[in-house]
Amino acid sequence: MKHEKRHKEKAPETEVKDLPVEETTQEAAPEEIVPEEAKSPEEELKEQLAKAEEQRDEYLDLAQRVQAEFENFRRRNANVRKESFEDGTRAFIKTILPVCDNLERALEADGDAQSLKEGVRMVYRQLEETLEKQGVEKIDRVGDKFDPQLEDAVVQGNPEEGEPGTVCEVYLKGYKMGDHVLRHAMVKVVPEN
Repeated sequence: MKHEKRHKEKAPETEVKDLPVEETTQEAAPEEIVPEEAKSPEEELKEQLAKAEEQRDEYLDLAQRVQAEFENFRRRNANVRKESFEDGTRAFIKTILPVCDNLERALEADGDAQSLKEGVRMVYRQLEETLEKQGVEKIDRVGDKFDPQLEDAVVQGNPEEGEPGTVCEVYLKGYKMGDHVLRHAMVKVVPEN
């Protein structure tokens, strides 16, 4: 017996080349439009009115909240200003209390007029130092050019009392704190020609 070999025959390999593909355009089937229930103009207006009323209520609520917040801010701010003012006043009064104590001691002290005068002079110096520590400066400008921002001319002097337009005498000292005049000095001024 002869064995026959069976060979499987291979199919010849063929190259697949890009063959032109026919373009097919299929029109998509139109979607079926289901008509919504047609609303009457009256129903549409009612919906629009309801939306507008809802929006109005939201804006009204927002406006009321903003107004309430502003009112609270205004009250808090007024309280803070009041407390700040009171704190400043208390701090200043604390610096003046030692001067008051010394004036009281001077009044209670026994002695002659000279010792009383010396005691008052010491208290006055202490008061000046206290004011200086608080940033208060005297306006006492004898011999300086008259400045209406710092001084009030209450009397006109004679030309021989000094240079024209200068302060020749101070009747009442003025005071300032920083750039703010607390009290204008009352002065006598040499007239300008």
